[in-house]
Amino acid sequence: MPTAIKMFGILVLIYGGLLLMLVSCQRKMIYFPSYGSEERLLKEAHGKGLSAWRNADRELIGWKASPPENGSGGNAVVVFHGNAGHALHRDYFVDGFLALDDTTPWTIHVFEYPGYGARQGEPSEERFKTSAGEAVASLFSENYDRLFLVGESLGTGVATHLAARFPERVDGLLLITPFTSLVDVGRTYYPFLPVGMLLQERYDNLVPLEGYGGPVAFLIAGADEIIPASLGRQLYEAYSGPKRIWVQEGRGHNTLDYHPRANWWKEVVGFLHNPGKER
Repeated sequence: MPTAIKMFGILVLIYGGLLLMLVSCQRKMIYFPSYGSEERLLKEAHGKGLSAWRNADRELIGWKASPPENGSGGNAVVVFHGNAGHALHRDYFVDGFLALDDTTPWTIHVFEYPGYGARQGEPSEERFKTSAGEAVASLFSENYDRLFLVGESLGTGVATHLAARFPERVDGLLLITPFTSLVDVGRTYYPFLPVGMLLQERYDNLVPLEGYGGPVAFLIAGADEIIPASLGRQLYEAYSGPKRIWVQEGRGHNTLDYHPRANWWKEVVGFLHNPGKER
């Protein structure tokens, strides 16, 4: 009996330690930023054909690629990347949109989160959504014909939030390796812990998506080893608005085919432009 009591006590201590870790270190377990000085990143961006995207206070908030004749109008897209690296690592989105055989010019903005790249601040869901909202709102005066949002992984939680906040302004969403909520993702990793009670960063996609109602394209990695593909499919099934889903079978979370000539780019944009058209 004493041995059993001792073992039970050890298990309680281990469980308590896991609870404490989840509460105190959860942001370190969610966010994996890469950093760089503004000077270095500006040089890197120039080499990729990108220019600085700055807010009214001249703070660097991301990167953009504009068509050669940068007049008013055309399509604008804002990309919200995943939880690792920084925005300049996502130049494949720029390549994909600029490679479209489209008579309408595209301006691509890749948003940078606070605490990532050269931006100051600490990463958090609240800071991401607030800063991203200000950035997107600043584009409303640019007179773009259409505005689309792209969310990648964790960034889907930012994109859906903004779509629900500005439903009349956002013309379509592309959600890549999405999930229902970060709580559901956490439960797949820690099924024995009360994740729903402890997780502060929640990134719920279900509720804001229903508050949007516009066309949504879903791109799922069929062999996703980080975010279960089933969560992306659940989000797709739950959404009642115009939708289409693309599944890249055999592809993992970080091995999706982003080649600029991959067929899905044109298919996704065609759907977002005309969601009611017969396939």
